[in-house]
Amino acid sequence: MKEISIDTLQSLMAGGEVPLIDVREVDEYEAGHVPGAVNFPLSQLEQTYAQLDKGTAYHVICQMGGRSAKAVAFLEEKGYDVTNVVGGTQAYPDSLEK
Repeated sequence: MKEISIDTLQSLMAGGEVPLIDVREVDEYEAGHVPGAVNFPLSQLEQTYAQLDKGTAYHVICQMGGRSAKAVAFLEEKGYDVTNVVGGTQAYPDSLEK
């Protein structure tokens, strides 16, 4: 499983748009998320993952890194290029969008 830190994610984001999937539940996402992240709750991922473009390399984030690791493992099995963001939104030092 590929993994990156929050610091590395921020460096990538400073260079441009980064396809970022937030797998927390809708209420968690709405309470605050990394700017530009799209919400695909882990609890619904099995039904919604086909909406993702297989030609895009995604980064996957959750609150701390556990749910995103599960999502990355699932998406890898389906043939997606995904990277887990270790530390999650809890470690994100900038303001979260609401």
